[in-house]
Amino acid sequence: MLGEIHDVLHEFPELEGKIDEMRANDAAFAKLMDEYDALDARVRKLEELGTPVADETIEDLKKERLLLKDRLYDLLRN
Repeated sequence: MLGEIHDVLHEFPELEGKIDEMRANDAAFAKLMDEYDALDARVRKLEELGTPVADETIEDLKKERLLLKDRLYDLLRN
């Protein structure tokens, strides 16, 4: 679905406190969060504006976003 919200807080609302804590105290986690947020914003912008882009490009960006989200979730669960 176009323009869906995929930010980490929306995806894992039950982990909001842990996300805030780790973002404030773990530089590596904060960097991954920033990368994820930037990538999510890029995907959403491409979808919402209907910018002409190859299907493979948008799919690759979505896969990269999913991999980042998986890494963040792994870090949150430890």
